[in-house]
Amino acid sequence: MKLLRYRAGGDVRPGLLDSAGAVRDLSAHVPDITGAVLDDATLARLAALDSQTLPLVPGAPDLAPCVGQAGKFLGIGLNYTDHAEEMNMDLPEHPILFLKATSSIVGANDDVILPRGSVAADWEVELGVVIGTAAKYVPEAEALNHVAGYCVINDVSERDFQTKLTGQWTKGKSCDSFGPIGPWLVTRDEVPDPQALWLTCDVNGERKQTGSTRTMVFTVAQIIAHLSQLMTLHPGDVIATGTPPGVGMGIKPAPVYLKPGDVMRLEIEGLGVQTQNVRADS
Repeated sequence: MKLLRYRAGGDVRPGLLDSAGAVRDLSAHVPDITGAVLDDATLARLAALDSQTLPLVPGAPDLAPCVGQAGKFLGIGLNYTDHAEEMNMDLPEHPILFLKATSSIVGANDDVILPRGSVAADWEVELGVVIGTAAKYVPEAEALNHVAGYCVINDVSERDFQTKLTGQWTKGKSCDSFGPIGPWLVTRDEVPDPQALWLTCDVNGERKQTGSTRTMVFTVAQIIAHLSQLMTLHPGDVIATGTPPGVGMGIKPAPVYLKPGDVMRLEIEGLGVQTQNVRADS
């Protein structure tokens, strides 16, 4: 299934994408797409529905973040071997963890807003993992059983805030709108191998990032197992698993960063496409 959330007036409603690419309303079956409905039993119940009998949402509805009420938004840094090479950094011994504020989460096609003082905002296409059942002290072999599904994430990062404002990466990762998620949540049964997906990011029609999840330093299963030794992962928690090479910070001879008027297009194989316009905060 491809689960989603769409805006209707002042409300956000649950939905799914049918086989023809149309949005169907799920309001009669679940109140929202949140951690509360991402357990295996509920997902199986939704999968058993005949999508053609669900109310058709006309037109192209405005998409909200594909998961609501995320408790944690966790990021893994320097997790692609070829990205580490472009940054001239050693591979980490353990997954590098940072936090993104949940208030940074926006829909896949919402504007990315550069905060006041931003001069080094960067793009990062990433495979997103959404937890479906609580994970604590989980062995690697069982880790993927705790995944509800996968999605596209743009881990937008303000590099000056990240590296020069004294503190942890969270400062440069958590600005409002710096966490586009979606367009939909693809349930794990449709992603048999999360380590065999290609990712791309274009800026103003120019390909910037091309990569494959097979070059991850730490696999999705390893990441979940590691994090579950440190904290309980709860249903609805979101993990951004790192970015392949081609970020603006790594461009030679000089970095290239986002500016108002830029357009980003991100895609992950089987998980959909995001498109964001960049604008300055007022």
